[in-house]
Amino acid sequence: MSEIGFVGLGNMGGPMALRLVGAGHIPTVYDKSQTAIAEVVNAGAIAASTLEALTAKVETIFLSLPTPEVVLAVGRTIAANPGSVKRVVDLSTTGPKSEMELADILAVAGIALVDSPVSGGVAGAKKGSLALMAAGPAEHFAVVEPLLTSLGKVIRVADEPGKAQVMKLINNICSAASLAITSEAMVMGAKAGLDPDIMVEVLNAGSGRTSASVDKIPRFVLPGTFDFGFAISLSLKDIRLCLEEAERLGVPMMVGNAVRMLFAITKADFGPDADMTAVIRPLERWASVEVRRATAKGA
Repeated sequence: MSEIGFVGLGNMGGPMALRLVGAGHIPTVYDKSQTAIAEVVNAGAIAASTLEALTAKVETIFLSLPTPEVVLAVGRTIAANPGSVKRVVDLSTTGPKSEMELADILAVAGIALVDSPVSGGVAGAKKGSLALMAAGPAEHFAVVEPLLTSLGKVIRVADEPGKAQVMKLINNICSAASLAITSEAMVMGAKAGLDPDIMVEVLNAGSGRTSASVDKIPRFVLPGTFDFGFAISLSLKDIRLCLEEAERLGVPMMVGNAVRMLFAITKADFGPDADMTAVIRPLERWASVEVRRATAKGA
């Protein structure tokens, strides 16, 4: 029997599954994309022809799926065909409401849920340097913690599934807000005639330093590649989930709502598959300036 299964081999799931293989595990994997399956199988994983075939072989299933709706649909299939599954580890970002619903769905089949969303993007997934927030029953967390450490730093935030999702939404709204305000500031500076690389150097040497100024702006905006690897539609989904939870808790989020507006405009202008770093592009258009380093402008 294979120890673990992995469902969802997309931009994040594929690299995470490969990290498990690299750590000496042989996961049984499933995805709708045969191309995605082939890459991981070529590295040493085992392919399952169906989700039901996977549940018959493993005790622990990792999920890395794009939306709460997909996560819940997969959870229902697992619960209806539990096989040998004892626990599910959800690496997706679903929001606390859907995660608690997933826990209830799985509990009917006697399956525990470890809620463990991740932060760090595609680069972090490939390097094994993700931040993993985890919440779930202690006995099941103890089983999966050594597996999770193959993916990055694991921080246990609570016992109840759903709490890690709240932490992930807090992390994501801070990340999105820093990208939005840094993009606005960079456009302002470019309009004033400042060199964008010098702006980044100053920000990173001072109190304006953020993940956007350290990573996203210099690596994906200034060269004009816009290929951080996270779609604007998924980022907007995470923002929406955060604002919904804040509203449920009675916490006002004025800045968060402004960030949501900019991301929504970007999605409308450039499509759902545009990279999240494209949030600077509507600002550039409105200001009639581009924030690019000289080599990118000449390309």
